[in-house]
Amino acid sequence: MSLPEKAFPVSWDQFHRDARALSWRLSGASKGQWKAIVCITRGGLVPAAIIARELGIRVIETVCVASYHDYTSQGQLQVLKEISPPLLADEGAGVLIIDDLTDTGKTAGIVRAMMPKAHFATVYAKPKGRPLVDTFVTEVSQDTWIYFPWDMGFTYQKPIADDHAG
Repeated sequence: MSLPEKAFPVSWDQFHRDARALSWRLSGASKGQWKAIVCITRGGLVPAAIIARELGIRVIETVCVASYHDYTSQGQLQVLKEISPPLLADEGAGVLIIDDLTDTGKTAGIVRAMMPKAHFATVYAKPKGRPLVDTFVTEVSQDTWIYFPWDMGFTYQKPIADDHAG
């Protein structure tokens, strides 16, 4: 499979650094008062684990929303697993919602509606989804495809100069 023109491959090391950077930003926003994390699966699982460790949060819940059914195009959204009722109390106040990326904002919109007072944080954000996120680390263009480390294997990468040889 070849990478699209605007590909942004992220290594495990880079993702870990970016998730820790998000933790630093969140530590300043909460003063240590986060009572739980709700991660959007599957992409939010890895950053939620890193952030939970860094911020000392012990309660981690999931909300399961499927949107990319074939890894290339976003389909109809389906909520596969709801958030537990105790975390929905007070509209999610004191809860962190974590995901790897906000792309179009459709998934973020569904989860934000479930917990309007929660703090929504993603590692990466694209312009269409950015207004729904309170905190993020890196913004990428809407037409960039992010390849997360859990989606990739190790392969040889041709040097950039090879594509531009004249």
